[in-house]
Amino acid sequence: MALDIGVLGYRFMGKAHSNAMARLPMFFPDAPEIEREVLVGRDEEALSSAADQLGFSRTMTDWKEAIEEVDVFYNLGPNFVHAEPSIAALEAGIPVFCEKPLAPTLEEAKEMTDAYREAGVPAGCAFNYRFVPAIRYAKELIDSGELGEIYHVRGRYLQDWLVDPDAPWSWRNDEEMAGSGALGDLGAHTIDLARFLVGEAVGEISEISGQLRTFTEERPTGDGETREVTVDDAYLATAEFEGSAIGSFEASRNANGHKNDHTIEIEGSKGSLKFSLERLNELEYLKKDSRGYETILVTDPEDPYIDHWWPPGHVIGWEHTFVHENYEFLSAVASGGEFEPSFEDGIATQRVLSAIEESDANGERVSL
Repeated sequence: MALDIGVLGYRFMGKAHSNAMARLPMFFPDAPEIEREVLVGRDEEALSSAADQLGFSRTMTDWKEAIEEVDVFYNLGPNFVHAEPSIAALEAGIPVFCEKPLAPTLEEAKEMTDAYREAGVPAGCAFNYRFVPAIRYAKELIDSGELGEIYHVRGRYLQDWLVDPDAPWSWRNDEEMAGSGALGDLGAHTIDLARFLVGEAVGEISEISGQLRTFTEERPTGDGETREVTVDDAYLATAEFEGSAIGSFEASRNANGHKNDHTIEIEGSKGSLKFSLERLNELEYLKKDSRGYETILVTDPEDPYIDHWWPPGHVIGWEHTFVHENYEFLSAVASGGEFEPSFEDGIATQRVLSAIEESDANGERVSL
């Protein structure tokens, strides 16, 4: 029996996940059968057009009604609508997949996680970069001890779409709606990847010091007026893990010349790794006693997920991470199993983001 899917949100992430759902039957034949049943939004005209484009059977403007009629609920709306619909769905026993960051505030993230713990159904947080084959391969190397003792973890996520001071204001520039700026929008991905890759080796982040910066204080609204920017444009942080490793993290939406530059570097006593999202099929690996990094093209059939796609050397792209992510989540729903990253991972990342904000506000290092 097919799972009826309800999706709140039809723009950027709505398109990404709808595309992934459409690809599943073709490339992952063992995926559960699904129906893109209900698309939820506020603008009826735009919603109707989006439903036709994204392959949904019908539309609704009330998410409460949608929850009553679906088997799985995807919350892909802006950050400020993550908590209430997700909690309501979980209280109704409906599995939930929610975009990151889990919520604008740590308090709301706690409420969502409490609802997940009570519900006893899968609740996923959308950290799609965990599902890049090269990242999975990197984790295999780290977990098998190929890097030895982990010393350094460095992560950065740089974009430039707000470097122009005349770039228009949006909800992402408002603290009430977004919670934070580059910190939550981009930094959440980096913190989660660090936890995913080295968590078993060095534990959680135990202490952190952070700094936030807003470069453009106001942005135009399109009607001749301007509106205040109340979130960060960039952040920097240094961290200590429960083990002996130290880390540094940064993100900016004002990094001129960087479009979607998400990189992570990990150095250990026996070897090192480098990954860049802009070259997501590649992993740079320094083996013990080697004089330089080897660039590995992670497209062989034995590499994670690759057997579902093309012959060796035929690269995959950003959108494929969503296919892998949806495959794992919907398979967990169908089997009644566990899915990671769950809301537990979402709130673990949220605690770090909140600590960075606290450190910036107080000018002090924060213990987690």
